[in-house]
Amino acid sequence: MSAPKLVHRPSSAGGRAVTINGDIAGLARDDRDLIEFLRQAGTYDAEHCLDDPHWIEWRGGRARRHEAA
Repeated sequence: MSAPKLVHRPSSAGGRAVTINGDIAGLARDDRDLIEFLRQAGTYDAEHCLDDPHWIEWRGGRARRHEAA
């Protein structure tokens, strides 16, 4: 079973698409953007979930890296 929050591979222009429970949350250009998306989705203590694979699945690149591919 995959994590309910997906951070997709970095785009060619930079940033990573974020999907939460199957819905597109937006484009995260850094961890602050991702934390805000998580908070808007009701994730408690969002900043501590970034490295937890039960909460977030990082696809197609290193975790917490948002630079252009």
